[in-house]
Amino acid sequence: MKTKDLIAKGVSLPVMEAFYTIQGEGRFTGHPAYFIRLGGCDVGCVWCDVKESWEAGKWPVLSIDEIVEEVEKYPGKLVVITGGEPLMYDLGPLTALLKKKGFSTNIETSGAHPFSGNFDWVCFSPKKFKAPHPSIYDHADELKVVIFHASDFDFAENHALKVKASCELRLQPEWSKAEKFTPLIINYSKSHPNWKISLQTHKFMDIP
Repeated sequence: MKTKDLIAKGVSLPVMEAFYTIQGEGRFTGHPAYFIRLGGCDVGCVWCDVKESWEAGKWPVLSIDEIVEEVEKYPGKLVVITGGEPLMYDLGPLTALLKKKGFSTNIETSGAHPFSGNFDWVCFSPKKFKAPHPSIYDHADELKVVIFHASDFDFAENHALKVKASCELRLQPEWSKAEKFTPLIINYSKSHPNWKISLQTHKFMDIP
C-alpha cells in the first residue's frame, strides 16, 4: 500500500517530533506527558512558534506501531497529540492503539478539520485564520483562546456560546504579547469568572 494511502487510513502518520516532557498549558499543566507532534498544518497562524511543522512532507512517516513503541519507553501514561494540526488525519487507529496499551489520550487542536479519534480530553483552541469544523464543539472539554489582539476577547466569547456547558474556558496570552495582554486577561477573568487563565508555564520554567 502506498504511503499516502496508509496516511489516509491513519495507520501511518508524519511525525515532526515526539518527546517526553511536562505539559505546560491548560487543564493538565504540570502533568508528565508524552507529546506526539504531527507534521502538517493549513491554518497558518502568524504567531505560530512551530511553523516548521506546517509542511507535512518534510517529516518522516511512521506506522502507529512505531509511534506507540516509543511512547512505551517512558513511565508517564498521558499522551498529548498536537501539531501542526493533528485533525488533518484520521486519529482513530492511533488513539485506539494507545488506549489498548493503557494510555490516556489528549489532543490540542484548532478544530479546523472533522473530529476523529478516542480522546479523554479535547483542548480546542480556535484560530481566526481558519474556521473550525462544526464537529469540534460537542467534543471540546476545554476552550483555550490565545489572546494576540484586543478583538480576541469577543472571538473567545463567540466560541464559548457554541461549546457544551461543561467545557472549561481559558484565556492564554500569546507569548510575544504577554506583557501587554496578561493584565487585561487578569481583569477580564475577574469580571467574567467563567474564564480561567492559562499560562505557558513550560516557557517560564524553560522546559522543552
